[in-house]
Amino acid sequence: MPRRRPGALRAARGDFEGRWPSAWARELPPVDRLSPAASAEVHWALRGRAREVEILLNMYRTFLRRPGNRLRLSPSLCESCPGCARDDVALVRDELAELYRGLPSEARHALGRVLHALDKEFRRRTLPASVPFRIGPDWRGRPYAWWHRRVYEGT
Repeated sequence: MPRRRPGALRAARGDFEGRWPSAWARELPPVDRLSPAASAEVHWALRGRAREVEILLNMYRTFLRRPGNRLRLSPSLCESCPGCARDDVALVRDELAELYRGLPSEARHALGRVLHALDKEFRRRTLPASVPFRIGPDWRGRPYAWWHRRVYEGT
């Protein structure tokens, strides 16, 4: 029986499962409120986009720190512009979900705990919309996530 090559074994297992991050990833600064091991996995898996996770989490927290008991989401003026699209916290949460799905298991669980706490606060401080701001599926054909079904300003 022929021996399977190490690259074929890693390909069957997936890119990151069961592998330790490289030394360069462990030397980078920790990602927002994640353990050093989970931060290293984020740096390793996202290859230079770990700072983006920090920025998005900071934007999400900034929205939740706004004064008042009930918050309303504000739609972005230009959704096609990457900078302007982040004015809508629901689109920020979409980007966090995309990055979350691309992480290895330990980093995904650590980021999931952070997101769970923020989502709990988001649900508590925003109201569900009777008529969603975005109706129908997104561009991939998937229905919009629950954070898009909250009350927006002007509705």
